Amino acid sequence: MPSTATSLRRVSSIADTRVAIARARSEGARVGFVPTMGALHRGHLSLVERARHETDAIVMSIFVNPLQFGPTEDFNRYPRPLEEDARLASEAGADILFTPSPEEMYRDGRVTTVSAGPRGEVWEGKVRPGHFDGVLTVVAKLFNIVQPDVAVFGRKDLQQASLVQAMVRDLDFPLTIVVAPTIRETDGLALSSRNAYLSKQERNDALVLIRSLRAVAAAFAGGERDGRRLQQIGRKQFAAVPAVTLDYFAIVSRDTLQEEVRADHGSAAIVAARLGATRLIDNVILGEDDQD
Repeated sequence: MPSTATSLRRVSSIADTRVAIARARSEGARVGFVPTMGALHRGHLSLVERARHETDAIVMSIFVNPLQFGPTEDFNRYPRPLEEDARLASEAGADILFTPSPEEMYRDGRVTTVSAGPRGEVWEGKVRPGHFDGVLTVVAKLFNIVQPDVAVFGRKDLQQASLVQAMVRDLDFPLTIVVAPTIRETDGLALSSRNAYLSKQERNDALVLIRSLRAVAAAFAGGERDGRRLQQIGRKQFAAVPAVTLDYFAIVSRDTLQEEVRADHGSAAIVAARLGATRLIDNVILGEDDQD
């Protein structure tokens, strides 16, 4: 990605963020927003590039949200290379970098949580109870702070994107959600901040996720439409890699995340698996380009 480095303004308080955004709006700018948990990679930076196509002033947030981590998950060891992230955000073209503390985001006595409902209790929500309530709560707060015209999310986190779109619709947030394609390594592994946890062998084993998805995409392109048969094709790939523990592999609606008996153009194949202490997710949209 070519550098579009900006004079990045770094802010850590809600009040200062609102002042910076008000200044941009006073100059006629449409505001784009890219929320992240940091440990930035090319996938995150591609979201900034996409936001630049849609808007004039780009706000990126970096906040490792404690509400979306379970008690046995990796909150404390989640990478936080803030200075490197700031450099990358500037080079990608972000204008404002919002890096609040947990105390700034969650005041003492907080009582309000946004519920993801039944759609947040399946797949990732079943494996990680309460995860999506934490995600939607922080995203709702960030939307209220930034008040963007457009917010950009990555498709790798398909269930998250679906739930954010539903929240925006149901709660009448006045913004547009853009879901951008997954960015991959040359061998197909989806970019993720958690890839840094993988050993060399685990990194090689992790390729079974994209192999399983591409096997299903190929079968769909060849005419297979039976959802159970497609799931069997995907799951079969994992038999050859016993070090990888499959959490789920399913064929679902990309919008509702409900399992589909019959796949159609635009259905999603979704997968989650564990490699040692690291958990990865991925997906492809059937009938669309799975090489993105």
